[in-house]
Amino acid sequence: MIHIIGGGLAGSEAAWQAASLGVPVVIHEMRPVRATAVHKTGRLAELVCSNSFRGDKLDNAVGLLKEEMRRLGSIVMRAADAHRVPAGAALAVDRGRFAQAVTDAVSGHPLITVSREEVTRLPHDPAMFPLIVATGPLTSEPLSADIAAFVGAGHLYFYDAISPIVLAETIDMAKVFRASRWDRSLLDAGDGDYLNCPLTAEEYDRFYDALVTAESATVHDFDKERFFEGCLPIEVMAHRGRDTLRFGPMKPIGLVDPRTGRMAYAVVQLRQDNLAGDHYSLVGFQTQLKWGEQARVLRMIPGLEQAEFVRFGMVHRNTYINAPRVLRETWQTKARSDLFFAGQISGVEGYVESAASGLIAGRNAAALVRGDAPRVPPRTTAIGALAYYVSHADPRDYQPTNITFGIMASPGQGPAPQRAAGAPTPPAAWGGGVRAGDPARRARDRKLAMAERALRALDDWIAQAEVAPASLRAT
Repeated sequence: MIHIIGGGLAGSEAAWQAASLGVPVVIHEMRPVRATAVHKTGRLAELVCSNSFRGDKLDNAVGLLKEEMRRLGSIVMRAADAHRVPAGAALAVDRGRFAQAVTDAVSGHPLITVSREEVTRLPHDPAMFPLIVATGPLTSEPLSADIAAFVGAGHLYFYDAISPIVLAETIDMAKVFRASRWDRSLLDAGDGDYLNCPLTAEEYDRFYDALVTAESATVHDFDKERFFEGCLPIEVMAHRGRDTLRFGPMKPIGLVDPRTGRMAYAVVQLRQDNLAGDHYSLVGFQTQLKWGEQARVLRMIPGLEQAEFVRFGMVHRNTYINAPRVLRETWQTKARSDLFFAGQISGVEGYVESAASGLIAGRNAAALVRGDAPRVPPRTTAIGALAYYVSHADPRDYQPTNITFGIMASPGQGPAPQRAAGAPTPPAAWGGGVRAGDPARRARDRKLAMAERALRALDDWIAQAEVAPASLRAT
């Protein structure tokens, strides 16, 4: 039997994978017995920040990671695909329906037991192992202290911030326009999946001045702020320069206002947050401003003058370990092979990456129970590259990462993937043969070639597991 502490994305995925391999699982989830600062329900896999799983095309690294997870039977991807909402080329979900779908599937599996209780210490009872710690960025203080004692000085943290959500009926539709960037909608058709609030140069200047002088909420109980670079509060970005936002979350590129036929000076995008379409989140507008200041400043955005906020943005601490010092590629700890970490606490960033780490941790914990050797897909895959990064990055200044093509192995780099008997041989130059043309097209073709190569390697890895005897199922 496997025990998992934490019923978030990683814990739920790990449990599903292990149970799908015939191994019983117990998930220990403290909610709703003990709440966190940002969760609202007791559902498994509740999303507390954005409702977006980011890009869903194969020329995007996270899109490739999603496809790999689908091929590996991911419950997170199954629920996300079933409850997606319009979001252009991205995959966004109705957060309530998504979490309920994962909760129903995991709780309903005959080999999974969900125990609603808080675990305050790493267990010492051998019967609790293999153990997967998937407590997420909001690990409770007593358990966090015990984990720190286990991993030593490599226990780190950073701050994360979440975006506000507004009520759709309070948006002034006369001042906004519907479009997806570069007209890339959910099904590559229609009027677009985002509401766009265009700003003139004068409106942008007034908004910027108000933003950089607004009062932030106090981040208490911690001695310094350390934000993840990929999820900076909007006001932190603004302080880096007057035009930083216009090249970041407020960039107008690819968004033509159909009423004027031109791009605005700056644009704030609103993304549908639930299937009913009555809630919209401000894309990239995570913030730690005081709530009164958020209302004042954000109502300066055209179309949001009378906006009613369903949820204000807020800041919270994300806890993670120094993975290169603590973890193997298999998500096992170096100190003991029957203890795994998965999810954001393991040193990855992002919903999809968290679930992906749980997917491999769950499979490998099940392998231990079944007497098999833990395995990881090759570095030429996105999921394998992520595992390699967290276990081999420079531990001296370790930062969690999202999946990128940059951390994936290039042809000839690292060990070649094992191939199943009778599997076709791939072309000699994976990633080569890019067609001539503009640089953007060449870059896209190169990424698509890497994605094709990754999926072939993953299929071969899956096939190998199906045909190899247990004694040969090594990574």
